[in-house]
Amino acid sequence: MVWLNIIANLVNRIPLERVLFPPRDRAKALEEFAATMAAPVAPKEASPEQKTATTITTPEPPVPQQEDIATACVPCALGHFSRSAGALNEAVRFKNEGITSNDVLDRIASVLEEQNTLERFDLTPEKLQRTPKWERKIAEEALQESRRLRHRLEGITGIEELEQAAADAAGYYKKMNRQWYRGRFRHLGGEKAEAISRRIGRPGEE
Repeated sequence: MVWLNIIANLVNRIPLERVLFPPRDRAKALEEFAATMAAPVAPKEASPEQKTATTITTPEPPVPQQEDIATACVPCALGHFSRSAGALNEAVRFKNEGITSNDVLDRIASVLEEQNTLERFDLTPEKLQRTPKWERKIAEEALQESRRLRHRLEGITGIEELEQAAADAAGYYKKMNRQWYRGRFRHLGGEKAEAISRRIGRPGEE
């Protein structure tokens, strides 16, 4: 035990750096340590998985929606009058069943629906104001004819009135169709107007 105490005292008196490093290597070790502390640390390169995870994607700009430009739709009016005239002609085919026949009444109801749609959605005052002047005249006349036809059918009392309404609807549809096409091609130029006039007749040939 006495020898162990003596050895321990000697060890405590000897500096630690003398035990770990010989005198000649101690200075070299200190220089290497100082160099590692002063050297810049290179950033660690991210793994492919991390690169993928941290990739920032730029969102695509939203696609602007096309504005709904309101115009008086004379071609739509033509479509409504065409279907109305066809339905009334079909109703006349069932005249022998009487005005209260389901076949007659259902076709009258379909015509009322066509004309209501025309007046409330296709030829509104706002749309009439945004249409070209030459087309506005046709549209306004179509609106009046639609109201006239609708009132006639709402107060219809017999087959004779049905036949007359069918004839008038078909005649007006043909007239409006000619007016619109002539006006359209007139505003596209003389050459195209001449071509269309040879196909549907010249103005005044009603």
